[in-house]
Amino acid sequence: MVELLKQLRQHLLTGVSFAIPFIACGGILIAFAIALAMTPSGPDFSHSPRLKLILDIGTTAFTLMLPVLAGYIAYSIAGKPGLVPGFIGGYLSGQINAGFLGAILVGLIAGYVVQFLKKLPVPKYLRPVMPILIIPILSGAFIGVLMLKVLGIPIAHLMSAANSALRTMSAGNAVILAMLLGAMIAFDMGGPVNKTAFFFGAAMIREGDYRIMGACAAAICTPPLGLGLATLIRKRLWSQEEKDAGLAGLAMGMIGITEGAIPFAAADPVRVIPCIVLGSMVASVIAMLGGVGDPAPHGGPIVLIGVQQKLMYVIAIVAGTVVTALAISAVKTFAQKRNKAMERAA
Repeated sequence: MVELLKQLRQHLLTGVSFAIPFIACGGILIAFAIALAMTPSGPDFSHSPRLKLILDIGTTAFTLMLPVLAGYIAYSIAGKPGLVPGFIGGYLSGQINAGFLGAILVGLIAGYVVQFLKKLPVPKYLRPVMPILIIPILSGAFIGVLMLKVLGIPIAHLMSAANSALRTMSAGNAVILAMLLGAMIAFDMGGPVNKTAFFFGAAMIREGDYRIMGACAAAICTPPLGLGLATLIRKRLWSQEEKDAGLAGLAMGMIGITEGAIPFAAADPVRVIPCIVLGSMVASVIAMLGGVGDPAPHGGPIVLIGVQQKLMYVIAIVAGTVVTALAISAVKTFAQKRNKAMERAA
């Protein structure tokens, strides 16, 4: 069991190592464009064609991130034949709004499907074309059907139900709503759950209620900021690659790009996701109780110029960031001590 978990972690780390440059490139280009195009009502590119071009290039890099993540997870499991179904599944994960969690899942499925196909007994004359023709076609078709016909429909229904539930709660307990919004924002870092909370906040702006977006805006930036801070305060817990991702995460967090936390979450979802969810919940609750209002459909420190109750907004972000950093540092420290104890016992 322990060996299986180690192999699974290695597959995830392989996908993450290839995806990090796409996340960093896309995130920083998008952050740069948004920073220079920001207005009190949100980023405006209507009079900035050069900034819009930079934004489009960054968005393209982000779009490629999911196929690369899934493709190289499958590659780690099954070798080159796993690339085709992995890339197809990762691309479709973006199309059906399954996000990075969907990409991780389909990457694993694609890899193990290809591994199964490679072990099937076939006639000798078919063996040369199996890895370059038959396996890619069969596995690619299977993954395509799985994403479009099996996973896509329930995901769409689930997101619709979540949006309806949020609308019902908006008139209820503000603290519970803020906790739920913060958890959703952090849970999949730009995926469908995140987008449901974000678009709910944007919809409430049109109805004149800026508090929902205020809570979301504070929660949006704390995952990358908190993880980036953690790589600075407890450096020995992190690899050099993670430290580099932490610096990129700090830059993306300042501009309100939650996806800056994806390299950490994809490599160690069991530990990272609860920590960033906790930090975002803290930020969201403080913002809600502090009466923070955000008329711009965006988040992070960059929208401070247009935020109502600016001091409480800053306090919410700082609190959520610190909670995230302390939580993940504590969890990783405990995990490392436990692993060393197990190694000594073995």
